[in-house]
Amino acid sequence: MHVCSGIYKVLPFLLLSLTGLVRADEKQDTTRHYQIGEITITEHSRSAELRSSAPLQLLNSRELQQLNALQVSDAVKYFSGVTVKDYGGIGGLKTVSVRSLGASHTAVSYDGIVVTDNQTGQMDIGRFSLDNVATLSLHNGQSDQIFQPARQFGSAAVLSIRSRSPFEGSSDQLQGTLTMKSGSFGLYNPSLFLRKKFNPVLAATLSTEWLGSHGRYPYRLYYHPSGQGEYSTEVRSNTDVNNLRIETALHAHFSEKKTGWIKLYYYNAERGLPGATILYATENFSTQRLRDRTFFARANFNHTINSIWSWQWNGNFHRSYVQYTDTAYLNQQGRQESKYYQQEAYSSLSVLYRALPGLSLSFSSDGIIGTMDAEFENDDLTSAFAQPARYTWLNVVAAKYVSTNFMTTASILSSYIHETVHAGSAAPSRHRLSPYLSITWKPFDQHDLRLRAFYKNIFRMPTFNDLYYARVGNSLLQPEITDQFNAGISWTTAPSSWWPFVSVTADLYHNSVQDKIIALPTKNIFEWSMQNLGHVSINGLDLTTETSFAVNEKLGIVLGGTYSYQQALDVTDPKNGSYQHQIPYTPRTSGSGRVGLETPWVDVSYTLLWSGKRYATTENYAENRLPAYSDHGLSAAREFRIAPSCRLNIRAELTNIMNENYAIVRWYPMPGRAYRISAAFHF
Repeated sequence: MHVCSGIYKVLPFLLLSLTGLVRADEKQDTTRHYQIGEITITEHSRSAELRSSAPLQLLNSRELQQLNALQVSDAVKYFSGVTVKDYGGIGGLKTVSVRSLGASHTAVSYDGIVVTDNQTGQMDIGRFSLDNVATLSLHNGQSDQIFQPARQFGSAAVLSIRSRSPFEGSSDQLQGTLTMKSGSFGLYNPSLFLRKKFNPVLAATLSTEWLGSHGRYPYRLYYHPSGQGEYSTEVRSNTDVNNLRIETALHAHFSEKKTGWIKLYYYNAERGLPGATILYATENFSTQRLRDRTFFARANFNHTINSIWSWQWNGNFHRSYVQYTDTAYLNQQGRQESKYYQQEAYSSLSVLYRALPGLSLSFSSDGIIGTMDAEFENDDLTSAFAQPARYTWLNVVAAKYVSTNFMTTASILSSYIHETVHAGSAAPSRHRLSPYLSITWKPFDQHDLRLRAFYKNIFRMPTFNDLYYARVGNSLLQPEITDQFNAGISWTTAPSSWWPFVSVTADLYHNSVQDKIIALPTKNIFEWSMQNLGHVSINGLDLTTETSFAVNEKLGIVLGGTYSYQQALDVTDPKNGSYQHQIPYTPRTSGSGRVGLETPWVDVSYTLLWSGKRYATTENYAENRLPAYSDHGLSAAREFRIAPSCRLNIRAELTNIMNENYAIVRWYPMPGRAYRISAAFHF
């Protein structure tokens, strides 16, 4: 670190002289490591995707740099089969739905432990930064990794975020990255990542960032619902955001057979909630504010006893506070303020038994206690709040068999849920069994062609809002039951030395959702009831492709793309006007593409997101249609070697370069053309 001592004195001036930054990780080959007894197997991350028996999509830190992505929510849009419901701007809510199943069916896992929201069931993935992310992956069904907590088996899809390890590299010196990003709409985003190996046993990381933006951007407000014809140019309001994230972790490698870590995480955000854009009500219309504080402490311990037995423990304590304020609410007070408190305690124990060569068995048991409390300005509402508590016990037995050309995994998950309330009636206790089976087969020894298929039956519990929200909740709701079927193919080859890699995957799938929870009006439009009336039938196709070229020793090209077709139909009631209509905000066709050009002088990336038409309601009429759109991005990056152990990476990005005026969610316009300039100093 002493090599860079002179640089530290001028570093603040170098960073402040730039108007932004997108952090660049060290250029290195991406690998994944699996420990089996005392043997470590290393494979390229792309191989893990192709060999998976259920669809797996993965982005490593190098690929994330090329996507013009500021947050995890931006990067997830490049996965096939994914719909990100984005309410616009940096501070807008962002939720992810996989294969039209809805955000509540997708679990978000951070370093192997699921992050939850029992109140709404939808995790805002806009809160997760990419600064500390090593890999971002999406599993449909579930992972082939059976040695994991039972909660990882309990969703229709899992979005997994893995943070950077402090044991990367061999140096014992303090290493880190100081980053500054700046750009359009008042963006100011400094961040710092540090890692230190104290000795061969202990290492630590510290990651912190602050993100601020006024978020005001121009948009076109069309006078006709079709989004065509006459319009006026307005400026989005109440879009400011200020986020602070601090996380630190202590990792221990006690021996080759014993590892563990402890992580603390704190997130504090205050932001405006931009409202829907409405004609003649653009001034002072959006007044909702949201204050969000989240803290969790989590730990992991992994012990490989011998070549046959391994066990691991995971624990987590999570507390969150949300304050919602609306100073234009239509009541006697002329305002509304609500405060919500959630707590969760979680413990998981997993055991892996390697019964025979190629055959492994596992058992995991998770215990979860989740509670929720609330305060309202109206004391009567506070005293009448249910104050629910949910006690969950998950147990899973899983098996995995691997041979040269064949792999299969199977599991059965037992879920027991019991709830209590302080006011009103509690939901009944529930016990369900959820099976899963997947197979992948390589029919030819000479060709890396694999056939795969999986089936999964899983459910999602009604949220606390579904069950207990005032004048809306229904404590007798049943869980939504989902059946997932998938059949696919993956193929990879290396045509030549200058064309070293080509991969293609294709998957056909069918999902069926029974007892879908929907809201129906009762005696008036202000009082609704949550009911199990929905049935959705989903058929689709996902395609992905990736390739790279070595034009010469100094010039390389990387290409990638995805395509999705989703037919997600409401088949609840033949007498209903929405019968056999596409469910809201689900495009029939969508896709993405990216091109990266790597040279000794500058790295250039082009990205594309596109979506076909969608509908804003359950009835697919022209007046409810949202037009198709495309979003193009361009970036250029250059790295400077300042000293043997010091590097400076400069990056410039341009997003939505065609300045297209579009909305993912109706009446919530997305930003137009924008820029970011970034600098990352690695030491």
